[in-house]
Amino acid sequence: METIGPVTRRNATGPLRRLFWSREVPRPAPTARIWIYVLPLGLLALAGLGLVTGVYLTENRSLDPFWVAVVAVGSVLPVVLTLRRPVLAWRLGFLMLFLGALQAGPKESWPWNSVQILGFLLVMGRLAVVEDAGLTIWATAFNLIPVFVYAPYANAWGAAILMVTIAALGDIVARRRRTKALLAESVELTEQERAKRAVLEERTRIAREMHDVVAHHMSMIAVRAETAPYRVGDLSDPAKEELATIADAAREALTDMRRLLGVLRAEQDEAPRAPQPGFAEVKDLVETARAAGIKVSYDQHDVPELPETVSLAAYRIVQEALANAARHAPGRPVTVDAHGFDDRLELTVRNPLTTAVTQGKGHGLDGMRERAELLGGTLTAAPENDHFVVRARLPWGDQ
Repeated sequence: METIGPVTRRNATGPLRRLFWSREVPRPAPTARIWIYVLPLGLLALAGLGLVTGVYLTENRSLDPFWVAVVAVGSVLPVVLTLRRPVLAWRLGFLMLFLGALQAGPKESWPWNSVQILGFLLVMGRLAVVEDAGLTIWATAFNLIPVFVYAPYANAWGAAILMVTIAALGDIVARRRRTKALLAESVELTEQERAKRAVLEERTRIAREMHDVVAHHMSMIAVRAETAPYRVGDLSDPAKEELATIADAAREALTDMRRLLGVLRAEQDEAPRAPQPGFAEVKDLVETARAAGIKVSYDQHDVPELPETVSLAAYRIVQEALANAARHAPGRPVTVDAHGFDDRLELTVRNPLTTAVTQGKGHGLDGMRERAELLGGTLTAAPENDHFVVRARLPWGDQ
């Protein structure tokens, strides 16, 4: 409770310090091509308005030429500065509210010339649009001081209402723009979280499938080690003890893997009992896609019997690539090529590009890439010669 007072004072006086004393960071310069033409014309128009102001002051006030020049330049210079330095422009415009009323004639409705009035209102509007509400409130409050000091009583109230209205409208625009920026940022964060969640879900699914493949091998090791004394015969006691130790270690590793899988799976997610598909089932996958109306051509060259992990990854990659092709290029022909080498399998899936090319941004491609990288391979997916091409390189090494 003791810090409420000081914090409140800092919050109130912080905008005041920024309004008068803090160094202002320039706003970015306009980059649109139209500003190449607008800026020179605008500067030329302001120069003309400055000359008009000088003539007006010479004809209506008894001022030295020096002060005529100061007031004329000070009437248009804040407008030039407000594009990149709105706070500095307000400071100069506020000073000119005092200097601009020098020796105002009795026939003048306002102690300031028309160019200065319109220019300062423009500066005030720009300040309210780009700055926070606290700074705008302080600026508006200070604006009212010279208004009530120099302007006639009736005109002062009208000017005060006009300034408050401009400040309020500018603040509304500023708040609306900030709200839209926050909404856009929130949407972007939501998309990022959705992408992260999709990748995590895919990693979990991959971990489950990898578990099932490795668990099969560990079970076989345990069974073969346990049954070796009966199948082989004439084994020494140390050999039997070694085989029993291997079987126990395999059973222990299998238990640890199942415990890990229990953490990965959701409570309602049942463990899959069906055998995992592999590369041999790619032909069935292609036939299913053809039955669904997809024009698929499939070529296979020198593909040997693959390790289960590579076989499963190849199947899933082709499955996701065909699903993407059906989603983004329905009715267009798809080609699937599988080529076996001494140490790797290379898969290529291509389909014609369509007007809605969003295939490179989907979460499914992230999952395919995860599968390839887990095997030490690579996967690319990008437009190429009027086609969208998915290329996977899956090494098997010593697996």
